[in-house]
Amino acid sequence: MPRSDKPTKSSGNVFEDLGFPPEEAALLQLKTSLQIAIEKEVQKQKLTPKALGKVLDIQQPQVSDLLTGKVSKMTIDKLTKYLHRMGLMVEVKTKRSTSRKTLGSSVA
Repeated sequence: MPRSDKPTKSSGNVFEDLGFPPEEAALLQLKTSLQIAIEKEVQKQKLTPKALGKVLDIQQPQVSDLLTGKVSKMTIDKLTKYLHRMGLMVEVKTKRSTSRKTLGSSVA
């Protein structure tokens, strides 16, 4: 397949651009946003992985998954709890979808 050097317009969600279904792409984007917030707070508080495990009350394998961005292994509930344990609050904002693959596109 020939490679194009022309930039491609993004949908605004990298996961959708990679071919994930819109619903799954939205979920992955939300999880990634929460994980990035945790990562930024870890840097701000200068937490070691061991200290982070204590703060979040999780074992080393979960700390590793969290710090390496393996969000598919985590739920939004868990990520939200982790942020709360770090002293942060999660706010949810909704907006109209810009995806062309929504509004009944899966209706037969």
